[in-house]
Amino acid sequence: MEIRIRDEFIKLGQALKLAGLVENGAEAKERIQGGDVKVNGETDTRRGRKCVPGDVIEMEGKSFTVQCL
Repeated sequence: MEIRIRDEFIKLGQALKLAGLVENGAEAKERIQGGDVKVNGETDTRRGRKCVPGDVIEMEGKSFTVQCL
């Protein structure tokens, strides 16, 4: 699966919402800070992490790639 962005980056919490893995920002914050999310194979607890095209984000066995439009 992939998400497509127009800008040069998307914040991790926003990416999870766009991919449909969380319903809102509060859930994204909880899941990220709880250590449930990996970016490029490494756990990241920063909701504001800037994800760029090519980054692979994983949560609960589901993954997606950030791509440019």
